[in-house]
Amino acid sequence: MSDTDHGPLIPRNRDAHPPAYDIDYKTSVPRSPRWSLLSMESTPSEETGPRFGHSLLGEWDNNLIMNWTRGKSPAVGERILVHGRVLDENGRPVPDTLVEIWQANAGGRYRHKKDTYFAPLDPNFGGCGRTITDENGYYEFLTIRPGAYPWPNRANDWRPMHIHFSIFGHSFGQRLISQMYFEGDPLINHCPIAATIKDRSQLDTLVAPLDFSKSRPLDFLAYKFDIVLRGRRQTMFENKLEGM
Repeated sequence: MSDTDHGPLIPRNRDAHPPAYDIDYKTSVPRSPRWSLLSMESTPSEETGPRFGHSLLGEWDNNLIMNWTRGKSPAVGERILVHGRVLDENGRPVPDTLVEIWQANAGGRYRHKKDTYFAPLDPNFGGCGRTITDENGYYEFLTIRPGAYPWPNRANDWRPMHIHFSIFGHSFGQRLISQMYFEGDPLINHCPIAATIKDRSQLDTLVAPLDFSKSRPLDFLAYKFDIVLRGRRQTMFENKLEGM
């Protein structure tokens, strides 16, 4: 089947993107671009590789409770299952997609030398994992619920509980970085980063609902987080090649 058989790509909605600079998000000042962005034509290396295969997955890669100690000792915290499907813009599954996550531990601290939050490090928790979607676009991770943590933005700002996601398709041009929040977390409404998304319906797509159908009694709760990607064919945007 050729790429054209998948149908035309739906044009990118630029209004759905949060602004690069937001006055309430202080670190967006040095991070935001000062000049107009340039759209560059892609090259074969960006369109064709590299590809991450199932043979590179380890036994514990999608189990963050056990992967840091290779099954010897479990991480501390509330056990949860995060699962969902990676879909294209027309609702079709996207198989063989590398999904990576990283997160803070149960106390809200990352295993990183620059994280100086007072919460202790968990010696049994590394905070990252990976898996590949199956033929139905399905993925899942067993992990612990990350803690909220303070950050030096305004006087008393806290990040909601969240998990970072990286979705990597079959080429460099097919990569998405995002975050997943948890249903019912009151800090979402007070977070300057979440508030850069002005349309609440768009922000809600980053909030994973509780899913009792996948929860295991006396073991863990489950949260369902579906990820919707654009198509694999390039499209034109203002007469320039834009994205994959």
